[in-house]
Amino acid sequence: MVASLAIPPAVALHRCQVSLKVIFRAGCPRLQHKTLANTRRQGGTRGDNRSFHFRVQSVSDTRSMPATMPALQEELKAARQAVTLASRLCRSVQMTLGSAEHQDKPDDSPVTVADYGAQAVVAWTLKEAFPGTPLSLIAEEDADDLRLPSGAAMLDRITALVNETLGLARQLAPAQVADLIDAGGSPGGRTGRHWVLDPIDGTRGFVGRRQYAVCLGLIEGGEVTLGVLGCPNLPQAAPVGQASLDAEAAERDAHLAPRDSGCLFHAVKGQGAWVCGLAGGEVPARISAQTDPEGSAAVYMTSWESRHSNHDLTDRLAAAVGVTRPALKLDSQAKYGLLARGDASIFLRMPAPGYKEKVWDHAAGAVLVTEAGGCISDCHGRPLDFGAGRFLEGLQGGIIAAAPPTLHAALVRAYTEAAAVDA
Repeated sequence: MVASLAIPPAVALHRCQVSLKVIFRAGCPRLQHKTLANTRRQGGTRGDNRSFHFRVQSVSDTRSMPATMPALQEELKAARQAVTLASRLCRSVQMTLGSAEHQDKPDDSPVTVADYGAQAVVAWTLKEAFPGTPLSLIAEEDADDLRLPSGAAMLDRITALVNETLGLARQLAPAQVADLIDAGGSPGGRTGRHWVLDPIDGTRGFVGRRQYAVCLGLIEGGEVTLGVLGCPNLPQAAPVGQASLDAEAAERDAHLAPRDSGCLFHAVKGQGAWVCGLAGGEVPARISAQTDPEGSAAVYMTSWESRHSNHDLTDRLAAAVGVTRPALKLDSQAKYGLLARGDASIFLRMPAPGYKEKVWDHAAGAVLVTEAGGCISDCHGRPLDFGAGRFLEGLQGGIIAAAPPTLHAALVRAYTEAAAVDA
């Protein structure tokens, strides 16, 4: 059953009485928050379609409200809005991306006008949502190259994209957009509150018109407490397989419109994992990771490109726990979305020795997986450390994410055994 509670602004008044009408329909998820303080049921009968009226009596002070309201709802609202806007910008660019709109970084990874534009849009949205709080944002991009004379044309294009996406009455200037991009230079840390953003996770997939994700998380006291993933190319219908992903990529390569609106995932610590269509207008549905498939029934995911992960090692680990299906290969934290939604059971990432994982590549996806009932750790079963700054310091071997927890434990054991053999 599902219930839609529209609480009017009157609940914020000093003293008020508010009537809520709750309509239950069969076949929908249960209402998650069952307690309404100081309430009295006034009517209703059992059945598939029934109504109840509750009267909230004498709410004397708004300070009493947080006890019955989920935490981080304002932050979640802002994060969902930011990711939705950034995803809209990215989708518009991906279909028409030209060679002059992307370049390679010193580490040979690509960056596009959409990476920069999405980062500016997210920074602007968070600043507007919390104007009285200094923004601490750990993000991938900076505007150093854009501020050079050689970057002026690209910065102008990014500025046009940002203004088109935000639709402001007073448009932003290129210098303002560059400042928004540079707002992502926070060092992070174990104290305080830090937003963490990958404006386009899987830029190679984005350039190749495959999967990518806009990933925004919130770190508080060194722990990820909120995550939102925008996956514009990820089908809403399950199950998702390699053939369907490749077919949709081919359609995008032919400049055809996507089949559906993509997916918007979100999770807040202690409140479960949820998904809805990226186009908006839908009530999010709660999702859960796999609870039983192990061995041959498990679907195992890895990175699209071998430069991001040792495919030989990940194949060995998957085989060691009984996986018989070929790996599902796709870019970005969309893999975490599929794991949380139950479309897959395993995600393995084994980068080259010496590679340092960045917090923005995993923060949003990690809280999504754990809230869906899955497990994520380094290869020795240790929790990922998101409080050490911009990198996942102390990471051993790589990352194992899986569901159910027994499968995760089996993969950790398999890695330990494989490491002993290879030593």
